[in-house]
Amino acid sequence: MNGHKQVYVERKGLLEITNVCFRDDSHLLRIIDKIVSQVGRRVDESNPMVDARLSDGSRVNAIVPPLAVDGPLLSIRRFGHRQADAAGPGGEKSAHGGHDGAARRGGQGKLNIIIAGGTGAGKTTLLNAMSAFISPKERIVTIEDAAELQLKQPHVVRLETRPANIEGQGAVRQRQLLVNSLRMRPDRIVVGEVRGEEALDMLQAMNTGHDGSLTTVHANTPRDAVSRLEVMVSLANANMQMVSIRQQIASAVHVLVQAARLSDGSRRVVSITEVTGMEGDMVTLQDIFVFEKRGVSAEGKVLGRFCATGIRPKFSEKLLAAGIHLAPELFDQSLEV
Repeated sequence: MNGHKQVYVERKGLLEITNVCFRDDSHLLRIIDKIVSQVGRRVDESNPMVDARLSDGSRVNAIVPPLAVDGPLLSIRRFGHRQADAAGPGGEKSAHGGHDGAARRGGQGKLNIIIAGGTGAGKTTLLNAMSAFISPKERIVTIEDAAELQLKQPHVVRLETRPANIEGQGAVRQRQLLVNSLRMRPDRIVVGEVRGEEALDMLQAMNTGHDGSLTTVHANTPRDAVSRLEVMVSLANANMQMVSIRQQIASAVHVLVQAARLSDGSRRVVSITEVTGMEGDMVTLQDIFVFEKRGVSAEGKVLGRFCATGIRPKFSEKLLAAGIHLAPELFDQSLEV
């Protein structure tokens, strides 16, 4: 909501204005206060920003004057209750429109996977879909700022951060939960999103026996995702040499899955990239699958195809050792979407 006069909703990935409005800023401010007070939060001039999760899982963010110049602002993100299916027609077509057989089998074969993308690209939806291929016999610990994940396995432990109280005390950050989760005997750790110092602990967990861990990061390309990880790890340990940080990333992360929201509002996997190691002091990457945009239809729909680059990934050997065989033709296919 852009003030009391403008209320937008998102339909099929595109924002559109509605004919709904509030009487004035005071009316909207009362609604915001009613919403956040239900979850034990407050918003006023001394605490003008609030982020909360409602009982149905919806995310609420509110910001009021003096930080919001033109009046109170309210954003609500609602999540569907039906988990996205990662396997579409033929078992290979992703909910994001991509040929993701390798990535799905990577989840089964306990590869460490990072899903990258911008805001609203569908990272959490994709993470939910990929989690469906985790064995029900495994103990999974999830760590989130606000609980959004909907894992269906029977052995899931859900942890959620806590903001500071009115006195500024009692905050529990993702990094603290991640360190504690290592004492809970997890088979896999799933972090909703790494955005700060906890990136170092996540990489160390991936490197110390918690294979098959999953997380998301805000980044526009796989290379940007690696750069963001480097910055976040350096925040956690200012004395750590950059080459050591890159070695941690290269040894911990197997696959980067890039999601994007296209111009028609659709969300797709646009690349699946393998982290192959180090060359000199740089982390080396190679694309396994990429989405090639081929134009726009008369209805405004983005046309394209998801293509294999022809490179057989090194992680296929790790999957084979886990009893998962990737057919060679998988890396020579193109899928029109």
